[in-house]
Amino acid sequence: MSKKYFGTDGIRGRVGEYPITPDFMLKLGWAAGMAFRKMGACKVLVGKDTRISGYMFESALEAGLTSAGADVMLLGPMPTPAIAYLSRTFQAEAGIVISASHNPHDDNGIKFFSGKGTKLPDELELMIEELLDTPMTVVESSKIGKVSRINDASGRYIEFCKSSVPTGTSFSGLKIVIDCAHGATYKVAPSVFRELGAEVVVLSAQPNGLNINDNCGSTHMGQLQAAVLSEHADLGIAFDGDGDRVLMVDHTGAIVDGDELLYIIARDLHGRGKLQGGVVGTLMSNLGLELALADLGIPFVRANVGDRYVIAELLERNWLVGGENSGHVVCFNHTTTGDAIIAALQVLMALKTRNEGLAQTRQALRKCPQVLINVRFGGGESPLEHPAVKEASARVTQAMAGRGRVLLRKSGTEPLVRVMVEGEDETQVRGYAEELAKLVTEVSA
Repeated sequence: MSKKYFGTDGIRGRVGEYPITPDFMLKLGWAAGMAFRKMGACKVLVGKDTRISGYMFESALEAGLTSAGADVMLLGPMPTPAIAYLSRTFQAEAGIVISASHNPHDDNGIKFFSGKGTKLPDELELMIEELLDTPMTVVESSKIGKVSRINDASGRYIEFCKSSVPTGTSFSGLKIVIDCAHGATYKVAPSVFRELGAEVVVLSAQPNGLNINDNCGSTHMGQLQAAVLSEHADLGIAFDGDGDRVLMVDHTGAIVDGDELLYIIARDLHGRGKLQGGVVGTLMSNLGLELALADLGIPFVRANVGDRYVIAELLERNWLVGGENSGHVVCFNHTTTGDAIIAALQVLMALKTRNEGLAQTRQALRKCPQVLINVRFGGGESPLEHPAVKEASARVTQAMAGRGRVLLRKSGTEPLVRVMVEGEDETQVRGYAEELAKLVTEVSA
């Protein structure tokens, strides 16, 4: 069955536009509470990022959950992966995050975690959707859920993050700049790195409900780049609004993306005999990551774009490490979902082990030139199904002899075909991309 409300990462949209409205959130809380209660006694954790609408939706969800007989434990502003962790430690039936991740303040959304700190199974999401289409009821007064607040949530999560590096680890002598995106990491991230001995300069940690992700964080790296240079720091770390994405900046001000961070972590684990299998990337992971891992004898597979698909592939293969170039990095040896703080700590440990700076360590991965051309077509049959396009794509792939790749895919939001070619020779790559884009244009006419 297709889902009416749930996307690949929960329910998201513009605040005030259906379904991101208080009345829908009330009903969603009730439907979720009813679904979770089918598993027995029901305790649900609710956390949020720092956007202003979070207070409104927190209240609506709380009312809906308690009307279904679910007990609610409020966490306040906390990173998304913290809710996944705390859902496990409090043995809750579920955790709910009110967040629109890297989007601006006028968007919001809802993410769910199971009591194991993983994404909800499809059947549970479908059950919630079915309940949303039924009349809302209220349990009898004596069975209405209770609400409490977890006052030490930040401290618990800080200790959990610190436990992902060996006891006694110190980053003394390391100067780092942290950009918290005025988001959910604004309290915990500086504490984690300071308590591990680093000298920390903090940016964008004064949330006012409206400035989350506003020209800061992992989607706007300019401020961090400038600060690393002006502070003469060893490196910079940028989080997104809800703390599940991380990008870095080396001491020269150059951006280090998710592919490079994933490589640094995987190479370190492999060198210590702790990688367990290979690495999962996505269709958009740079070919350079695949080739660099191959040089180390590390298997690499691609999942569809989205951390949900990366996690599913890791679970199926019983591997530990995966991620996206956008900065979602999953370390299953420490946690159950993408966690920006924990991923950053694993990178720092890898640098410490090799006694190298970030700029030096990243050089082991040479990113391949990538050319992307968008071709508009007038609807109807997809140009990707045309025999001439298929033949040309196969011919180009064969010509690059395993040192390049072709990716042709339709946009999910516009009548566009995205023609992407990667390889080691930029001139060759551009020629192939232009050739394929011209052919797609011709068969679309």
